[in-house]
Amino acid sequence: MDWFSGENLIELIKTVGYLGVFGIVFAESGLFIGFFLPGDSLLFTAGLLASQGYLNIATLLLVVFVGAVLGDNFGYAFGKTVGPKLFRRENSILFHKKNLIRAHNFYKQYGPMTIILARFIPVVRTFAPIVAGIGQMQYKTFVFYNIFGGLLWTLSLTLSGFYLTQVIPGAESYITWIIIGIIVVSVIPAIWHLLKEHYIKK
Repeated sequence: MDWFSGENLIELIKTVGYLGVFGIVFAESGLFIGFFLPGDSLLFTAGLLASQGYLNIATLLLVVFVGAVLGDNFGYAFGKTVGPKLFRRENSILFHKKNLIRAHNFYKQYGPMTIILARFIPVVRTFAPIVAGIGQMQYKTFVFYNIFGGLLWTLSLTLSGFYLTQVIPGAESYITWIIIGIIVVSVIPAIWHLLKEHYIKK
């Protein structure tokens, strides 16, 4: 499916409902096979649909928040259990070691704050809790940053979609371009991090 298409995301959310949104957020937050799923754009589009009455905004916020927090917790437990074996795992269609290494380097640089910052960076968001588990981050520390980051991510993106049409009437007509813009903005931190690692430090 073309995740850049707003129409496709709208139809997907209408079809899968709250349970589907929960499943996508959960997988994208902590299962290494979920890195390709549309996290930021999904929340924004779901918020937009809530503003049109297709979803209840309070229920949606709760579903997204719980899915994000539980997904990260699963990723943490997975990383803590499997540990270094992941770094020896061969690449496959759904697993690329470079994504894990990128999240690992990000974690080394920012420490526990990675759990919050990674929420807004695709791919790193998926692998950060796994790396936190591998790195044996103290669980109570992880839970604090996980809850705070999950809440910030949920509220900022979902409510942005919810209130957009009130600020810009007719904005839903340009949903595909808005989603593309969100994706571009989302990857800027990752691009900056890569440029800093490969060029600025040299």
